[in-house]
Amino acid sequence: MKLFVENLTHVDFSYIDPQRGLLGESWAVNLVLDGALDQQGMICDFGTVKKRVKQWLDNTVDHCLVVATGLEGLDCERSGGITRLRWRYPEGDELSCSAPDQAIALVELERIDEQGLAGWCREQLLALFPEQVSGVQLEFVAERIDGAFYHYSHGLQQHAGNCQRIAHGHRSPIQLLRNGRRDTELEAQWADKLKDIYIGSRDHLQQLGETHLYIYDAPQGHFELSLPARCCYDIDTESTVERIAEHLAQQIKQAYPQDAIEVRAFEGIGKGAIATA
Repeated sequence: MKLFVENLTHVDFSYIDPQRGLLGESWAVNLVLDGALDQQGMICDFGTVKKRVKQWLDNTVDHCLVVATGLEGLDCERSGGITRLRWRYPEGDELSCSAPDQAIALVELERIDEQGLAGWCREQLLALFPEQVSGVQLEFVAERIDGAFYHYSHGLQQHAGNCQRIAHGHRSPIQLLRNGRRDTELEAQWADKLKDIYIGSRDHLQQLGETHLYIYDAPQGHFELSLPARCCYDIDTESTVERIAEHLAQQIKQAYPQDAIEVRAFEGIGKGAIATA
């Protein structure tokens, strides 16, 4: 007998791709449990399944920088509750990050992808369930997006929750309307401009030039992130999705001053903000 839960939750996180570097991602989660029926005629109560798996993913992967420990060129250490890592891009420039342990998930893989990370999670999830549950199948699924989208990472110093972590991210559609009609060419241009980007706040910038260094203190601790300038897009405010939408609307309005502009900026799957100019 099997029990399934589709679209159980979503995970939003960043990881280091061996070619593209820091990459924001958003996946839906599907789950299947194998097992015998208990005295109630159930493998496990749906409420228990959803609560336990979501809580585990929230504590382990969601809003983290997920790092494959077998990634070529990675130098990583944990000490005193702080994780520090360095990695070189194929072009030779460097990414470095220092953050509290809970903000960086170290997984024993060669690289991060849907299948590999799902397998790593499955091995640990089985212990969450009663003994009649004999197997767990976990599937991460990227949203099917009709139109332009981009991957971005960010960190929100002023956020009280896990969004304060300096390197977490999202895979996000973008919808740009001029005078009430979507401009797909403009959408594609901005998606390309923001491809695989870190959207930073200028308030956090401590170093400019070929390398951007972001530093801030938040309730969870001290955060530092260093990236090649070519991988960064800086704005004057915190990089909340509301502020990102507002920034894009203002930038597009400058290019089309006679048009009514509407920006629908997504933060992962099925959520986001609308700004007009």
